[in-house]
Amino acid sequence: MANGVDKSSGMMYAPKGKPKPVCGKGEFPVGVIGLEHGHIYGMCNGLVEAGAEVILVYDPDPAKVTAFQKAFPEAKAARSMEEVLENPKIKLIASAAIPCDRPVIGMKALTHGKDYFADKPPFTTLAQIDEARKKTAETGKRYAVYYSERLHVESAVFAGKLISEGAIGRVVQVMGTGPHRISLSQRPAWFFEKDKYGGILVDIGSHQIEQFLFYTGAKDARVLSSRVANFKFKQYPGLEDFGDATLLADNGATGYFRVDWFTPDGLKSWGDGRTFILGTEGYIELRKYIDVARSPEGDQVFLVDHKGEHHYAVAGQVGFPFFGELIRDILDNTRKAFDQELFFRATELAIIAELQALKIE
Repeated sequence: MANGVDKSSGMMYAPKGKPKPVCGKGEFPVGVIGLEHGHIYGMCNGLVEAGAEVILVYDPDPAKVTAFQKAFPEAKAARSMEEVLENPKIKLIASAAIPCDRPVIGMKALTHGKDYFADKPPFTTLAQIDEARKKTAETGKRYAVYYSERLHVESAVFAGKLISEGAIGRVVQVMGTGPHRISLSQRPAWFFEKDKYGGILVDIGSHQIEQFLFYTGAKDARVLSSRVANFKFKQYPGLEDFGDATLLADNGATGYFRVDWFTPDGLKSWGDGRTFILGTEGYIELRKYIDVARSPEGDQVFLVDHKGEHHYAVAGQVGFPFFGELIRDILDNTRKAFDQELFFRATELAIIAELQALKIE
């Protein structure tokens, strides 16, 4: 445990921050549909800390609802998805349903005049993204995505601040590693069915592509190469346990990332996620969840520039501004929290990488 958060399982990893309400009590009611992935706890933690109230929750599995209500006791159990969608008080629908079902719920939320907040990956097919683009344009509503490895990691937020201040000049390359512990006993059946989770480059690679686009300031990119494999878990033919990809952004920056399900049990965290950001005037390394063999404390930032070598331990120091910004965007009808097209394009590129990936046998 670190700061009261269980770091052993990525599926149930739900960061907690300091409460920083941006709205009054009762001003921002939230409804939840779909509890298939534990990320919903992190999503709702961030919203509640920013002043939201989760008032209704629906999942077809009553046991999941009961467990959720222990963490969010103010949430009443809904009898159906429609009860949540049709509640006039609810401003935002949050979902961590099975990945292939997330866009279905999203389209219903937008149709009912609600903004939507999906766990990643928010889509598993290109057709779903096309539909979401049309629906957001038609309704003017937001389709937010829980790209948690940037939005809900203080070191990642801090890196964005350093870059925006010009600390390393122009960003020319981003390299990311997204290793995960597989925790087989915790995984539901859909985890092993590619048509339901989208493939490893979509499922956990979308995080990496979103970070690449954000840190480089790119609006678009193309996939130069990608590879996937099932090296170890042959008993699950629908599972991919390794993937990597190389991208070229429209501004000339390059990106490479590797994702896998090979985190050994000896690591105190579910994954040794790291990001390396190269600029023309320096570079940054993020050790997000652990500093291996040195400290179990994550959120370690290393900056090297022309003035010297710098180390920042930022856990508990930066916070998670995305959630408050999203709430204020919805209440104020502004668009400051995220770039809608970038959020769509990140997963679109992940799907393209998956579709054209060389399959290593």
